[in-house]
Amino acid sequence: MKIQESAENYLETILMLSEKQPYVRSIDIATELGFSKPSVSVAMKNLRINNLILVNDEGHITLTDEGRRIAETIYERHTALSKWLMDLGVNEQTALDDACRIEHDISAESFAAIKEHIKKYSSEAKK
Repeated sequence: MKIQESAENYLETILMLSEKQPYVRSIDIATELGFSKPSVSVAMKNLRINNLILVNDEGHITLTDEGRRIAETIYERHTALSKWLMDLGVNEQTALDDACRIEHDISAESFAAIKEHIKKYSSEAKK
């Protein structure tokens, strides 16, 4: 299932927040992303309808298995691409911003090739 870039960003944010704190609420996401609470509430409703998140009675948000899979894929792309760009000499903020744009559009095939290149380059650099 192909989902919108904004949904991927929300899922990635939920994943990152859930690794730093015991539970995630809409207000946490709004604060992290700098969005309004109503905008986040609409997005959470859409993610819930698409079975990508669960929201309990206390308003705590968790990722479903599919939501976690998508979030982890986006996060892996973001971290690998931003590190790669910084290794190429791109300043950190530009690398992070560019990785955020690239991570949503790059094909699985191209990303796999970049990962292989990074592995090869890193192993050759250690010799």
